[in-house]
Amino acid sequence: MQLDLLAALNEERSARRAAILVTELASGAQRLVKKGAVAAEDPLAAELEKRFLSGASGLVSTEDGTQSFLTVSVPSPRLVIIGAVHISQALLPMAQIAGFDVTVIDPRTAFASPERFPAEVLMAEWPQDALRERPLDAYTALAAVTHDPKIDDFALESALRAGCFYVGALGSRKTHGSRLQRLAAAGVAEADLARIRAPIGLDIGAASPAEIAVAVLGEVIAALRKPGGGR
Repeated sequence: MQLDLLAALNEERSARRAAILVTELASGAQRLVKKGAVAAEDPLAAELEKRFLSGASGLVSTEDGTQSFLTVSVPSPRLVIIGAVHISQALLPMAQIAGFDVTVIDPRTAFASPERFPAEVLMAEWPQDALRERPLDAYTALAAVTHDPKIDDFALESALRAGCFYVGALGSRKTHGSRLQRLAAAGVAEADLARIRAPIGLDIGAASPAEIAVAVLGEVIAALRKPGGGR
């Protein structure tokens, strides 16, 4: 690989941005395609977009028979859970099994305790402090489940501004209406507010904390693999 391409690829990886190294097999020519920068006239455009979603590397061919190998570099997905509640206790192990790097944030030490959550995933801090230490990005999902505006609102606003691929919040439609008013007053644009999934999770009739966790994880995975697909 050319040194300039390697440097560019490493830069994207360090910044947790997705990129694909395209290697034409016959000529050995290489180029780097960054997510969000796929040209419409690129003969591999459709395949590149699919690979950004799947994260799978592999061999592809164009209509003229040209074969290329796509080396896909996609950041591992993260799930940040705001609130060390019962839903979070169920959601944490399921999300880890699904391949997510999970962080649980809650300043309330009665909830955010090592007896309830593994120390390596727990940040018993206010979101304002925790998210400064571990910034959000486009490959992070955020689920706000404390039902406390003093804790949830800052995290939700930060997730929208960071372009998180999923932003969800627990609460009834009435509660969410009040939440939208607060965030709008804080300067969050209407288009961004529309991205918040609330009430959180797929509509599967979930009742228990574990069932709600299943609904949330399903919605997070759908947002990661089928963005723009809606509910």
